[in-house]
Amino acid sequence: MEEQVYTHIEYLPLTEHPFYGSWGYQITGYFAPTSRFGTPEDFMFMVDAFHAAGVGVILDWVPSHFPGDAHGLYKFDGTHLYEHEDPRKGFHPDWKSYIFNYGRNEVRSILISNAIFWLDQYHIDGLRVDAVASMLYLDYSREEGEWIPNEFGGRENLESIHFLKEMNTQVYAHFPDAITVAEESTSWPMVSKPVYVGGLGFGQKWMMGWMHDTLEYFKKDPIYRQYHQNEITFGIMYAFTENFMLPLSHDEVVHGKGSLLGRMPGDDWQRFANLRLLYGYMYAHPGSKLLFMGGEFGQYAEWNHNNALDWHLLDNNMHKGVQDFVKDLNSFYKKAPALYDYAFENRGFQWIDYSDNASSVIVFMRKGQKVEDTLIVVCNFTPAVRGNYRIGVPLKGYWQEAVNSDDAKYQGSGVTNGGRIRSTPVAFHGHEFSVNLTLPPLGISIVRFVEAVENFEETGS
Repeated sequence: MEEQVYTHIEYLPLTEHPFYGSWGYQITGYFAPTSRFGTPEDFMFMVDAFHAAGVGVILDWVPSHFPGDAHGLYKFDGTHLYEHEDPRKGFHPDWKSYIFNYGRNEVRSILISNAIFWLDQYHIDGLRVDAVASMLYLDYSREEGEWIPNEFGGRENLESIHFLKEMNTQVYAHFPDAITVAEESTSWPMVSKPVYVGGLGFGQKWMMGWMHDTLEYFKKDPIYRQYHQNEITFGIMYAFTENFMLPLSHDEVVHGKGSLLGRMPGDDWQRFANLRLLYGYMYAHPGSKLLFMGGEFGQYAEWNHNNALDWHLLDNNMHKGVQDFVKDLNSFYKKAPALYDYAFENRGFQWIDYSDNASSVIVFMRKGQKVEDTLIVVCNFTPAVRGNYRIGVPLKGYWQEAVNSDDAKYQGSGVTNGGRIRSTPVAFHGHEFSVNLTLPPLGISIVRFVEAVENFEETGS
């Protein structure tokens, strides 16, 4: 199975839009990139350059609403051609924009043709579909009396559901190697399941619950994290109900939320350690990954569409350490089948211990198609170094630390587990063997199996 790791160009302005502050969401021209950055041929050249460098391109696609500018689609021929006439179905209260009439064959046709066009003509690799939840529910952001039920009296937008299923069916029929990702924030079932089994047909869905719980947990002072262990472990309860993508997106670093680094507690050293731990935990967690630009080097400021990223921060060793860690995580991910063989299946994950809330430590396994690909992941969410921490392991032999976010090369404190680590025949955590590790402060350690030992000395401590 191909590894599930993506590079998301976020947000490449998709099509012409009159209001720059909309970040490309308020679209008036659907078949070319914004002229602010060049011509369609320039964009094609850039996509080719990314592909030559081994980088895929996933674009935001916005079929959920459109603006009311006179040169756009609103009342295109003087009538409500693309949108509903009744504002209870045709006007979006959140964005003060208009909603497509997905029940019209012509509207569905032009939108699906547009999705196919970007994949066909511009050779992009996938579409992230914005605000899917707003498309699924007729009462989305509406009070009683502000919406019209469907023909069966329900709140589901049957026309939109039909459109999304048709769009995904056509995309995957023409481009089976592409990916469609739904930004869907509710518990709508089977968003990323095939249409032929009753799903919406998306390839993946943003795991909004994981994002919210994880960031809530990380912003807490480590002394209080022991009382909130459930926030960091609960996501596994539903992690395999969909093909989830873990999103640390633009939405988490705008509108007064602050940057990810700025949200971390403690002094500067602890903030950077927390940030590296967050990224390591995300990469080790089941699902594919999304990290917004600037996060990879610890941008301090919120994202501002009028400004460039603060690349000068890389002159600071702490920021450079974060960038180096993310770079090494990417490289390790591609070489670790346990992280992607079963990225969306429960057979690729197993808890070793999620109950040590007193220490704010969690331990789990990631498993691939081969038993020797097994990884042990240990997260210590406090600044305390924990020595001789015993962990049950499933395999007899030698293990080795492959990733440690506290390594001095990332500007950590250098608490690592060097050399080979031999498992001992001491049963622990329900396993026949165990290892002793030193857990780095506010750090993640990923240990891989390196060698089986048949004639194992049956003594241990």
